[in-house]
Amino acid sequence: MKARQAIARLSLLAASLLLSNPAGPTDDPCGAAPQQLDDWETASPEDVGLDAAALCKITQELAAQGRAAARPDRRNVHAVLVVRHGKLVFEAYAAGKDENWGEPLGVVPHDAATKHDVMSISKSVVSLLFGIALERKLIAGTDVPVMSFFSEYAELKTPKWDKILLRHLLTMAPGYDWNEDTPWMDPYNTVRAMSEAADPYRYILGREVLYEPDARWQYNSGATALLGAVLKKATGKPLDQFAKEALFDPLHIEDFEWSGMINGEPAAFGGLRLRPRDTAKIGQLVLNGGTWQGQRVVPENWVKQSTKPRFDTSWGGMRYGYQWWLGTSPFGAGRTVDWIAAFGVGGQRIFIVPALDLVVVTNAGLYADGGESAIVRSIFEYRVLPAIRDPIPQ
Repeated sequence: MKARQAIARLSLLAASLLLSNPAGPTDDPCGAAPQQLDDWETASPEDVGLDAAALCKITQELAAQGRAAARPDRRNVHAVLVVRHGKLVFEAYAAGKDENWGEPLGVVPHDAATKHDVMSISKSVVSLLFGIALERKLIAGTDVPVMSFFSEYAELKTPKWDKILLRHLLTMAPGYDWNEDTPWMDPYNTVRAMSEAADPYRYILGREVLYEPDARWQYNSGATALLGAVLKKATGKPLDQFAKEALFDPLHIEDFEWSGMINGEPAAFGGLRLRPRDTAKIGQLVLNGGTWQGQRVVPENWVKQSTKPRFDTSWGGMRYGYQWWLGTSPFGAGRTVDWIAAFGVGGQRIFIVPALDLVVVTNAGLYADGGESAIVRSIFEYRVLPAIRDPIPQ
């Protein structure tokens, strides 16, 4: 309850910052269809039932944010993209301080061609890859014991670990000792310890099992790291290579990076870097039930299963599926709308709203900002959703 109240207060604060801080004029074009740069079909906001003037406030606010660089920047939002009815209809970019896998890059002049860390959005991408591997029968199912993939760590095998199945990793409810809710420098932060371990998989598999699987949900990047290792073993390819062949090539995503752990393997839990338009393709793929431009990429049933709510979480009343978040936002007078989302620290978001045929992407550099969730969510809830003008199914 305290967590929900805190997030609600942050959301109200962020909304007040948006609505009470009028932006100055901008020379950036706004309201027209985005420039045709790739295989996205584009349209103007009005063509898909959106108020261009309402969306243009985002462009103005990002421009004002850039002009305020002389003072501490509380927002540092780098990109906002809106896709409706399968068409890219709005994008706004702003220069700002950024990082690459924790290494400062200084002020980066972000645009449509600039790759950005998507952080834990990587987890949702891993879920899509897992579904593809299942469809290809490279993995027998979600009820397979995790330890069956790690014979090289046989000495770590215990009766409690034998109960942990792949689906428990997918839902972040495996029950082993894990805590990444503390500050990064805290010696008890397990994701930091995993990241710095010479053998991260040994570190995870050596954790004590404290609870029965499914008994307790806790955010767990180690679970996704193990899923990445399982995919490598099952496919015979490093995670980034399998992602390229199975997912990125069909989506025509050519410019990406996947940062690695100390052991040299891609960090499944957060190392992916994508251009914003390519991040939006991930959202549209899920909205389409696993297809892109008419081509089946991910099994439709896996999209349904992975975005099905399976656990209530302690994070602002949201629910969790197979590496995907699910939540609800206010929409109009006395109404709400449900969404599916991929979240990454620092303000990286994909919001997917099936009832509105809508995808919204944000990138930001708010890696050390405790209010980053409220800031980017307020753009979604107080700028994009109110811009919808066409009749919406009741």
